[in-house]
Amino acid sequence: MRGKYSDSKILIYVFKPLTTMLLLGVAVAAGAFATTYGRLVALSIVFSLAGDIFLMLPKDRFINGLLSFLVAHVVLIVAFALQATGLSWWLLIPIAAGIGMYSALAPHLGRMKIPVVVYITVIAAMAWFALERWHLQGSTSAALAALGSVFFLYSDSTLALNRFRAKFRLADFLVLSTYYASIWLIALSVHRDWM
Repeated sequence: MRGKYSDSKILIYVFKPLTTMLLLGVAVAAGAFATTYGRLVALSIVFSLAGDIFLMLPKDRFINGLLSFLVAHVVLIVAFALQATGLSWWLLIPIAAGIGMYSALAPHLGRMKIPVVVYITVIAAMAWFALERWHLQGSTSAALAALGSVFFLYSDSTLALNRFRAKFRLADFLVLSTYYASIWLIALSVHRDWM
């Protein structure tokens, strides 16, 4: 975060991807390769790393970053859905949050309306599947992933508001702190003893 606020490209280029790589290491150390769920979580972190790299490049690669994170969320949906299925109406709250977010952004999106609505739908679905898994399993793993997914939803919502609606100084702190917290929690969720 210091790189963002000091406008130091070197700090950003070194520590942004390094932090995500370290979080991938957390997942691997927790046993990511021992289960299908863990391998999918690790794969989602790899796509998140690609998104990090695209978003920090000097030339605007927002669409590339958006696509990388979109794939990361789809992979997480598959991971969460493999372990739990069901439908609890109160877990549709992430979908309502997504609709609210799109409503707030729509007048400011221009030609980005369709990509953003697709992205919002996917990330809301990812949070919903994570919460559904927690609701059905009640395990520590499911709780960590659910909380991580909610943080991811919050981080991306803040990023979108800052990019499309109105820039605010605290945005980078809120986006990065909740983003890294989300990946850390989801990475920890692969621990076999907590499944």
